Amino acid sequence: MKARPIRTAILAAGMLFMLVFTAHALDRQPNADYHARRVALAGKLNGGIAVLFAADEPSAEYLEYRQDEDFYYLTGWNEPGAALLVQAPVAAEGSHPARPYREILFLPTRNLRMELYTGKKLDAATPDAPQVTGVDEVKPMTDLPLTINQLAAESRAVMNHLWLQSDSEQAKALTLWIATTLGRNDPSPFADVRGPVSQLREIKDAGEMTLLHKASDASVQAQFAMMKSVHPGQKERTVNGIIVEKLMENGCKRPSYPPIVGSGEKSTELHYSENSQTMQSGDVVVVDAAGEYSMYASDITRTVPVSGHFSARQREIYDIVLGAQQAAIDGFVAGKSHLNDPQHKFADSLDTIAFNYMNAHGKDLHGDPIGKYFIHGIGHSVGIDVHDPYDYSQPIKPGTVFTIEPGIYIPEEKIGVRIEDVFYANPDGKLECLTCALPKEVGAVEKAMRK
Repeated sequence: MKARPIRTAILAAGMLFMLVFTAHALDRQPNADYHARRVALAGKLNGGIAVLFAADEPSAEYLEYRQDEDFYYLTGWNEPGAALLVQAPVAAEGSHPARPYREILFLPTRNLRMELYTGKKLDAATPDAPQVTGVDEVKPMTDLPLTINQLAAESRAVMNHLWLQSDSEQAKALTLWIATTLGRNDPSPFADVRGPVSQLREIKDAGEMTLLHKASDASVQAQFAMMKSVHPGQKERTVNGIIVEKLMENGCKRPSYPPIVGSGEKSTELHYSENSQTMQSGDVVVVDAAGEYSMYASDITRTVPVSGHFSARQREIYDIVLGAQQAAIDGFVAGKSHLNDPQHKFADSLDTIAFNYMNAHGKDLHGDPIGKYFIHGIGHSVGIDVHDPYDYSQPIKPGTVFTIEPGIYIPEEKIGVRIEDVFYANPDGKLECLTCALPKEVGAVEKAMRK
């Protein structure tokens, strides 16, 4: 009879944690999505095991915590101090028994005093921890060495198929510990797990697309606010602040990269981010700014005239850049077109299409073709990172998300123009634009600035 209230109390505690957990969580995808990714990773481990560590706690209070991207992609877990183990299934062979698929999330010991500042944390002893995290097994972090030892005892061969993050200090420490426990002079060899995870991250699933759309929608609103605020005498830094405010207002946690607000000659500097000038009448300003929504990024650039109207020469350059973007869009063929090809190694790359368009439609003040002022790749993959991993030696596959962002930068004329949008190559290979609700034709840009 006494068991009922105890069990009720445990369930209530679990439900209370769920409320606390979800109140502070990002917009996570369903647990089944993360589980499917872990199973897919297991299929790439050649019968081995992978161990990934969460990002460290920031060293200073003013620094924001951001989870390791691969760890988040596989778990949706947004706390420091954790580790994930994925064991690939192996069929029985000879005297060696079959080994099942296995996944374990290791969580750190709770610090009750720190939780007075940080809020309640989940650990392995929390009721329903596997259901909350969506991982089959949840264990204390102290069990990680023991679990590795048990796996090695069952089959030493598994230590020859160990996958870790090559840039992780925790992973390096783990290899030293393994060497010590197995009586080896050197650490166990391991492969970099970021390779197979990067391959998985190239193709976006439906849940990821929902988050990418939200990031892009918020970023479009921030860029709209920028267009309405730009005027002579306005500080670049003030525009930066307006953009960040609008991103936060629409659900973003942070900008997905340091915003670029470069006017005048600074419009020709690709990664100018001081944003310290006062904008002058007659100049253009390049604004490359977007937000991150629940770990997923957007990336937008617009170029606007500080005075509200482009000069004839500014409009000429602007229309060439806009035409180059449209030429790249029209020339896209899924499974054939290449991206991020500034050296024009591929005749079918979107870079080459845009470069050829520029040379055919404009010249500099010396009469030379204007394509030489297009000095960067035309785009990059977008996802959890604004520059998501992608093998650019391969053509763009259906299911990928990427930018198309041609630009012309002429310092001697103080004219820099870049137009950037985010596109999704859907499963049918057709391009869908996530950010094109934001005006980019000359007349539409000037009209947006007058509102």
